[in-house]
Amino acid sequence: MALKTGKDYLKSIEELDLEAHVLGQKTGDLHEHGLVAPSQEAVAFTFDGAHDSETGDLFKAVSPLCDDEVNRFTHLHQSSDDLVKKVMMQRYCGTKTACCFQRCVGLDAANAIFSTTFECDAKHGTDYHQRFKDYWRWVQLEDLVVDGAMTDPKGDRSKRPADQADPDLFLRVKERRPDGVVISGAKLHQTGMLNSHEILVMPTLTMRPGEEAWAICAAVPTNHPGVRYIYGRQTSDTRKLEDSMLDVGNPVFGGQEVMTVFEDVFVPHERVFLDGEVDYSGIMVERFASYHRQSYGGCKVGVGDALIGATALIAQMNGVAGASHIRDKIVEMIHLNETIYSCGISCSTLGERMPAGNYQVNLLLANVCKLNVTRFPYELARLATDVAGGLLGTMPSAADLDDPVAGPYIKKYLAAAEGFAVTDRMKVLRLIENLVAGAGAVGYLIESMHGAGPPTAQRIMISRQAGLKDKVAQVKRLLGID
Repeated sequence: MALKTGKDYLKSIEELDLEAHVLGQKTGDLHEHGLVAPSQEAVAFTFDGAHDSETGDLFKAVSPLCDDEVNRFTHLHQSSDDLVKKVMMQRYCGTKTACCFQRCVGLDAANAIFSTTFECDAKHGTDYHQRFKDYWRWVQLEDLVVDGAMTDPKGDRSKRPADQADPDLFLRVKERRPDGVVISGAKLHQTGMLNSHEILVMPTLTMRPGEEAWAICAAVPTNHPGVRYIYGRQTSDTRKLEDSMLDVGNPVFGGQEVMTVFEDVFVPHERVFLDGEVDYSGIMVERFASYHRQSYGGCKVGVGDALIGATALIAQMNGVAGASHIRDKIVEMIHLNETIYSCGISCSTLGERMPAGNYQVNLLLANVCKLNVTRFPYELARLATDVAGGLLGTMPSAADLDDPVAGPYIKKYLAAAEGFAVTDRMKVLRLIENLVAGAGAVGYLIESMHGAGPPTAQRIMISRQAGLKDKVAQVKRLLGID
């Protein structure tokens, strides 16, 4: 096998010839679309990392499935060291791209499915685990991007799947055939979907007896007939369609979220990894969520690095870097960012081997990590806004800068500390704006709140995993209380 380069990846995605509804129009040639292309560049970066001598150890691992080196974004974790390197790799990608690089969900889904299918087979006599091993070996050998698709629309949140007015509000098996299943429904908030070769659909919650139709896990090619895509809006996203890149904030990379519709999609048996075993639906959800909550200890920290760097730079440009209160705010940003990272590393270091052979993160600490992520990036964004100043929200456009009348005024009155060009100052302000209020805030802030589950989901898991009864018992023993 040969590990793809970023260029190889971009060509492979172009060859899929995917179409999507973007801003009200059905659109092909997505690699040329101004909204889509930056997100593809972010994914391409994850391939080039495997070919860089300085980062190859982070981006590559030897897979027991194919006995060869694979991109770590397709690797089934074989040790706690693998889990740690995953987080380190994600931080590196976030720092360098200052955005969501879109490959974590597929990796986290694969590891959850691998261990869950092993245990499901042992109880029910199914053959899902071997199917998944064969499938994932192919993914590794072809060096593919896989989108993990878990979040259903859910409709009326007070009702179970079978009680919804429309049963498709949770993706379901609509028909079972001798050679496979037909699925129908949708998955929302699908990060990087149009930049993926494959889709892994999973249940969105713990299913109960009578909800077997919704307990489905299966693999579908992104260019499969019946799969339809509707591109999600981002704040200030149409700036990417303008002639100048100055107002975009992040001139090279970007993220992507998509509504994905499955309209009577046939899936052959060899691509089905759970079908009706409701007792393992919740296990799969819980394991995926924990892996993904660990991931945020890397990717969000990397983007935080970019925001901290931009904040420190704009402080220099504004001539206030030496002020004690500015230094304190930047130190607080670093403290919060490293706190997230330490949780990501700790839940990885304390990971444990599963019966299937791959490693699972420490569930308690993974949820502590993600609960911090629901808060700390917002505080980083607040501090960055404070340090940057009001110009963050009132700065003239790149078109005004180029205007022969307005341009000279902008260069005269937006001058700040000596030695810094006005244009460079505007670039830094636009990057901060992108991350705290623009298109980049989707991946950095909104995703930090709701990705891998909102705060309540982590609090529920923390309460389950914290061993509170043991803590109470220990205090009773200490004090001699019967």
